[in-house]
Amino acid sequence: MAADTGNNDTGNEIEELRALFARARVVLWDFDGPICRLFAGHSAEGVADGFVAWLEGRGLRGLLTADERRSPDPHVVLRAVDRRHPGSDLVAELEERLTQEELKATSTAMPTAWADPLIRTLVARKLRLAVTTNNSPQAAATYLADRGLTSCFAPHIYGRTRELRHLKPHPHCLNRALRAMGSAPGTALMIGDAPSDFLAAREAGVPFLGYARNGRKEKLLLGAGATTVVNSLQAVLTAVRAL
Repeated sequence: MAADTGNNDTGNEIEELRALFARARVVLWDFDGPICRLFAGHSAEGVADGFVAWLEGRGLRGLLTADERRSPDPHVVLRAVDRRHPGSDLVAELEERLTQEELKATSTAMPTAWADPLIRTLVARKLRLAVTTNNSPQAAATYLADRGLTSCFAPHIYGRTRELRHLKPHPHCLNRALRAMGSAPGTALMIGDAPSDFLAAREAGVPFLGYARNGRKEKLLLGAGATTVVNSLQAVLTAVRAL
């Protein structure tokens, strides 16, 4: 079900979302997308270009394919280097550079519409929340603190480590959250905006709710196999308030 969350919400869509949350005791949130647009004011493409230039300046242009050099996603560059030199000092330095760029981006990140009230409503309904993200956990913690949302999640913020093979679609961060919170996968729900989120949730056995802010992201989620995708969190908030 790809939910139309404009003014023409149907009772069936709200009911399906309500049933999805009624089964959940724990909600695992991806960070960049469902909670905010991290690079709304600090270009991710600029960061990726900077990484490529940094590698080229060290005579390492050959580490990347032409497509990887053109990618607007700094994670693509980081993963590519890790595949060729796993666990190296080079990867560690690049990962730290990405962490610093993500921390810088938190000051201009754009909150996802309806995310803040949804988060607070879930907490008021006694659901427990965690962040499960491929971004730096420091960046997620910094953003949440700036929004006054730390108490809604802390201490359950699980993000990128130096073990890059554990990035989603690997379910590592989801499993960490489930173990720490003492939750069975079937009593959790993940909210994510990328196929890697859906695949990680499926591997972990966690039900999934897709958030797609545009048609391209919706198509990618549905193509990966997600069956419940919303284009706005407003209908989700309505459904949760009806619990």
